[in-house]
Amino acid sequence: MRAKRFSRRALLSGTAALSAAATLPRASLGAGGWRPSETVRIIVPAAAGGSTDVMGRLLAAHLQPIWGQSVVVENRSGAGGTIGTAEVARSKGDGHTILIGNPGPNAIAFSIFRNLTYKADQLHAVSNMIRIPNIVSAHPSTGIKSIPELIAYLKKNPDKLTYGSSGTGQSPHLTGAWFLQLTGLKMTHVPFRGAGPALQAGLAGDIQILFDNLYPSLPQVQDGKLNGLCVTTAERSESAPNLPVMREGAPELAKFDVASWFGVFLPKTAPAPVVDELNRQIRAMLERDDVKKNIAGMGARADYGTPQQFSDFVSAETTKFAAIIEKEGLQMEVK
Repeated sequence: MRAKRFSRRALLSGTAALSAAATLPRASLGAGGWRPSETVRIIVPAAAGGSTDVMGRLLAAHLQPIWGQSVVVENRSGAGGTIGTAEVARSKGDGHTILIGNPGPNAIAFSIFRNLTYKADQLHAVSNMIRIPNIVSAHPSTGIKSIPELIAYLKKNPDKLTYGSSGTGQSPHLTGAWFLQLTGLKMTHVPFRGAGPALQAGLAGDIQILFDNLYPSLPQVQDGKLNGLCVTTAERSESAPNLPVMREGAPELAKFDVASWFGVFLPKTAPAPVVDELNRQIRAMLERDDVKKNIAGMGARADYGTPQQFSDFVSAETTKFAAIIEKEGLQMEVK
């Protein structure tokens, strides 16, 4: 079954439908807990249109009618998401500044950047919202159609293949690096300035293997322009149920689990009533049918959790990526 094609425009227009909830009586939107006393800022440490931005706008559209205050999304992109994240880390923990986080600035950055201007303990984990698999694909000219076939080819042809990603230190790059570390194999990494150029190189055959987020690669796999080898999460994706998971490819990959995730953080000083109310509203948002439809269109899986569960998850992600980065010998400067 072909998955529904991903449309950023459709997802963003979905936030307008969510904001229509503002016309509902406030009492119909749920019992109240803590409430903001002024405009709430949701900081998205990425450019408009990406998954981080979409989730920020869905959350804003959900919160505004319930809280009875303006909730605005502010894009603070740059330096791998660390600029916007640092801004929230320095903000008051009064509930009026919220961060949409992802693996880059909230797990990977702590190990890869020498001059990072914030620490993990400056942020309070509230809840994750969604998880999206990464996907591994091969140019059809290689004849490689599965992870076992890729492993067999690399064993016979070390250093012959190149693999591309959206950039050094990004989740897709570290996905490829971890695969090679666990299997003891070699490929040459070719970093690009973003997912779009990496995909174009993969389609052109300039690189043979592509590690990418599920979208935009999945439609190319569905059209036969790339051979889909696997998704990288522990479970198969509902958007691509015929693609196996990485850990099925070889015994040494049995614990492989990498996803792009998008969750919510507050400044560390946020009091418990603020954290609990925001956590409750994230759960309520993820249970909405219209939000479920938007999430499915992203190829994502809802991943709500308590603040402690999300904190433990982020800590485990940070440890996992730190080990991969150390073995790769990666160190960068925030610019």
